[in-house]
Amino acid sequence: MSTIRLAIADDHPIVRSGLVALLGDLTGIDLIGEASDGDEAVALVTAEHPDVLLCDLRMPGRDGVEVTRVVSEQAPETRVIILTTYEDDAAIVAAIAAGAKGYLIKAAPADELIAGVRAVVAGEVALSPQVATALVSRLQRSAVPDTAGADFPEASEVDEVVEVAADALRWTHARRISPLSPRETEVLRLVAQGMRNAQIAERLYISEPTVKTHLLRTYQKLEVNDRTRAVTKALELGLI
Repeated sequence: MSTIRLAIADDHPIVRSGLVALLGDLTGIDLIGEASDGDEAVALVTAEHPDVLLCDLRMPGRDGVEVTRVVSEQAPETRVIILTTYEDDAAIVAAIAAGAKGYLIKAAPADELIAGVRAVVAGEVALSPQVATALVSRLQRSAVPDTAGADFPEASEVDEVVEVAADALRWTHARRISPLSPRETEVLRLVAQGMRNAQIAERLYISEPTVKTHLLRTYQKLEVNDRTRAVTKALELGLI
């Protein structure tokens, strides 16, 4: 499996540092650059063409929605995941309409963020459960006539919300079936590359018994009993 080239855009240095610490050393992810505002994010993407851009929603200059729109037009091979502390359904729909492939809450667990990056590269939509809930709420409101005569979303917007919400629920369901930790995911990715336990231990600077422990926990979570089935099921669920 090829390495995922990742870029990060956030105007808060502490947040960027946290994301770099979380994602920078993971097996299979190559952090190729950081940006502190929307203009820098666009310049970084057009110059480096990463596979994934993790982009803050609220930034100086171009916000996350505008960055997503420009990236979708100028570098469509880059998948944008919006990161935010907000769960506003209007912002979610705007980001999706602009071309975002994921919308994750900054407070999400680390494994959810990592799984989201891998999911969008696999062609899936990655949304935090809170975001999926907000989308469903918007859909429900759109389906009920407003007797006060308020404006309705266009039919195409409703269809898009339905499609994205369905993808999000499938992705969330898959993660709940198999909530692998970041280290378990790393180990399983190396297994998928054909490495033996000793090789994995050497690569990750851990002991062979620790590798075996991670694999046994992975088997339990995936409800399988060997390496081959674990890799196969993880690939089916978009976990590696």
